[in-house]
Amino acid sequence: MKCKLIDSEIKYEGFQLCPHWIYKNFKIQGDAIVAFTGECDVKLDEMVDIEDVINNEPIYSKNMLSFITEQFNVNLVEGVFRQRLLICIIKEALEKRGIKVERSGDDLFVNGKKLTVSIATKSLTSILIHTGVNINSEGAPVKASGLQNDLGITDIKELAQEIMEHYANELEDIVLASTKVRGV
Repeated sequence: MKCKLIDSEIKYEGFQLCPHWIYKNFKIQGDAIVAFTGECDVKLDEMVDIEDVINNEPIYSKNMLSFITEQFNVNLVEGVFRQRLLICIIKEALEKRGIKVERSGDDLFVNGKKLTVSIATKSLTSILIHTGVNINSEGAPVKASGLQNDLGITDIKELAQEIMEHYANELEDIVLASTKVRGV
């Protein structure tokens, strides 16, 4: 899996969660994960999570660290497992920095406040995952926590790179582990 940290800010609006967005915009073909920062403003008409649409819960963050991954030859259930793996890797990276983090499904919380948003979906050609981690919690529509303004984490790009590399390595290791066993 290829990893790329995008230097320029990107406003995440939901339309980016589509097949080949990474390839078209960053010339990275195949399984990939990218990370970028910027405002997050997903209106209901761009929402993939039907539950959020039914509950009339758009997503907003003044500043968010976003991860988008596209992975091929994976079914939706495996895609959700991979989404949860990414969430667990983010949790581990934060705990390594001394932050106590609670996980509930694909959501992370600090002191009862929501730190992340995440969704996995299937396109005709791939699995797509978006996971966002609040950098700044001000103005969020729910009780939220932010990496910088609430938790004091300033090494956002270093954190993003660490998470992407750990995720890519973990997936590679899972595939490798499946090749070393004898069938019974």
